[in-house]
Amino acid sequence: MQAGIHCVNRDVLVCRGNTGDIDGPPKRANTAIMLAVHPPILPELDRQFIPAVLWNQAYRSLAARTAGARSASLALEQPGGTVSVIPLHLLPEGPEHTPLTMRYVERLVKFLLWQRGGSRLWIGGAPDVAAMLSDHYAPGRERDFDDSLVARKIFLEPLTVRSVALSEMPAEHQPTVALGRHLKGCRIGFDLGGSDRKTSAVIDGKVVFTEEVPWDPYFQKDPNYHLEGIRHSLRRAAEHMPRVDAIGGSAAGTYVSNEVRAASLFRGISEADFAQHIRGIFHTLQKEWGGVPFEVINDGEVTALAGSMSLGANPVLGISMGTSTAAGYVDAHGHLTTWLNELAFAPVDYHAEAPMDEWSRDRGCGVQYFSQQGVARLATMAGLTFPSAMPLAERLVEVQQLMKSGDDRAASIYRNIGTCFGYALAHYAEFMTLGNVLVLGRVTSGEGGEIILANARELLSAAFPQLSAVRLSMPDEQMKRHGQAVAAASLPPPAAQ
Repeated sequence: MQAGIHCVNRDVLVCRGNTGDIDGPPKRANTAIMLAVHPPILPELDRQFIPAVLWNQAYRSLAARTAGARSASLALEQPGGTVSVIPLHLLPEGPEHTPLTMRYVERLVKFLLWQRGGSRLWIGGAPDVAAMLSDHYAPGRERDFDDSLVARKIFLEPLTVRSVALSEMPAEHQPTVALGRHLKGCRIGFDLGGSDRKTSAVIDGKVVFTEEVPWDPYFQKDPNYHLEGIRHSLRRAAEHMPRVDAIGGSAAGTYVSNEVRAASLFRGISEADFAQHIRGIFHTLQKEWGGVPFEVINDGEVTALAGSMSLGANPVLGISMGTSTAAGYVDAHGHLTTWLNELAFAPVDYHAEAPMDEWSRDRGCGVQYFSQQGVARLATMAGLTFPSAMPLAERLVEVQQLMKSGDDRAASIYRNIGTCFGYALAHYAEFMTLGNVLVLGRVTSGEGGEIILANARELLSAAFPQLSAVRLSMPDEQMKRHGQAVAAASLPPPAAQ
């Protein structure tokens, strides 16, 4: 046990002296209270990993046996009417419980913002919590990034926190969207990635042409670069069909009613050019193609839809471990939701000094565990060294080569990812029904992907037996080659006759 820490009971540690706050480096504090969580299986390299699911369970357990604990409620609302409601059982109000309660609620809000999405936060029955959250999400404060990107950029309004009585809380409302699975006719499917544009011509569900064109969209300042690139790919696909009945696409980022709201593909575009040329880029393209049905959604959602169509089963959570962490979800009825599912920024590790994401400046988020960033971070911990200028993608390739040669340092990286992924899935299961989990992306290529799945299965079976029936798989060759293209092309419903 570290100096300056003594155990009060089996669930709570009281730390005096230098302690870490929930986001930044260690600060001086008189007293901070942390739950002691003891994972039954620790990740091989991330030995300080504190699974979000276990920390939350420990908090709820402590509240359940503490006199004076109170009922409260949390709701996150989207301007379009989607409302997610989470009942809360909180420790009594008071300075001795405030750090724990704030940690618990703030991390839940952070997760919901990125997994569900919304800009209107309701807190029922806990005005002290509402006041703390209002301060936390104020401009220039700890969660300014989340307010700026999720609330202001995606939902076009600042995040608001409203404190109400429990009787005034809004009701749960989770609409779904029956997009996809339309295969008849001549359709174009496209996917816009950070390194290439993939385009396919699909006739009655059969891929008759597919092409990948390299491009470099991230830091292009001229919006015409993106527009002309997409135009070129659509025209190339159209050349292989007698007509075009519909166009469906996927891309990293967030899209609402075919409008670009937030996407790394356009990060080099100025705000003025974004508003004038990029936000409505797909409406522009639809007009150029005579107003045919046109639908664009997040690439993770198309992955989940492709998985559902390929597996013939629901629900499906799709997770892509690549440059970042992309995700999508199809519910038990095979429908897409209005959720964001941007799990790259959803916290999975509650350790005060968990690795920090360089963009959001938050700690313990999924991107640092389930992406090539995570591989590079773990490689150093496993004893591997790389030139400082070596790109992350090349480091991943080097780890994969070592994996092929039987280097156990490389294998330890994948075992670590698998264990953390198992804990993350148990956390996700508290917010969505898990039946099938489809895992893909560059990180999962080769034997390393099998190790990730094996360790995740082992973790779920040992620590969360109620989830042991969840089916974890990787896409087969047919889906890898054509599944995403067919799913994207199937998004728009046929034109009304």
